[in-house]
Amino acid sequence: MTEPLFLLDDLADPLPITGAHIVLAGDEGRHAAVVRRIRPGEMIMIGNGRGLGIRGAVIEVRSSGLVVEVVNHLSSSSEPRCFVAAQALAKGDRSELAVEMMTEIGVSEIVPWQASRSIVRWSPERAARSLAKWRSAAREAAKQSRRLNVPQVSEPVDTRQLAQRAASADLALVLHEEAQESIAEVDLPTAGTVLIIIGPEGGISAEELGELTGAGARPASISDGVLRTSTAGVVALAGLKLRREPC
Repeated sequence: MTEPLFLLDDLADPLPITGAHIVLAGDEGRHAAVVRRIRPGEMIMIGNGRGLGIRGAVIEVRSSGLVVEVVNHLSSSSEPRCFVAAQALAKGDRSELAVEMMTEIGVSEIVPWQASRSIVRWSPERAARSLAKWRSAAREAAKQSRRLNVPQVSEPVDTRQLAQRAASADLALVLHEEAQESIAEVDLPTAGTVLIIIGPEGGISAEELGELTGAGARPASISDGVLRTSTAGVVALAGLKLRREPC
């Protein structure tokens, strides 16, 4: 059985030495003890969400959490490329589904994009609630996929701000069904930031496409059909991360 991962934001860096005891308390600790019913002797992982963690043996279960003895240290492998996804706002739970799947694949950052054709509009009050949902989805997906890094979910941007992000990226790709270049043919940089721009249900407008390509983004296709906004990003990300060019 795969050892579960729990997150402890204040897990120290450098990590506690082997044999040291860590208390997993708060919401994570109560979830582990009461919901997951973790028992003494079980092995679990505890990560800080920033690439570091420990593997340890549970030595005590309390109503408020667990006491864990450190067995060994964990760290996520470093990658020369940082994949960032600009996800257009979508209706229902499709945005959160996209966040979950891209987290599972290994995205580093997710940027909510208020595209002109997005059905959903984030007012300041709604933005705060929606960002909390996106960040919670990313956190839970990282735990489910046993990833020590929880992707950053940034503040929402409009198209002008997104164009600025595209201009500063080492490679920026706009997923577009009419693009002549396949994502499989794109030359990846050996290192740096790769920005993937995912449009809304209604597609990216001609004006937005012009602004983004004018900033240096390149249109790229990922399928011979039109994918949902909730699945397009994860397909693109998986395709790029599976590429085997040397870094």
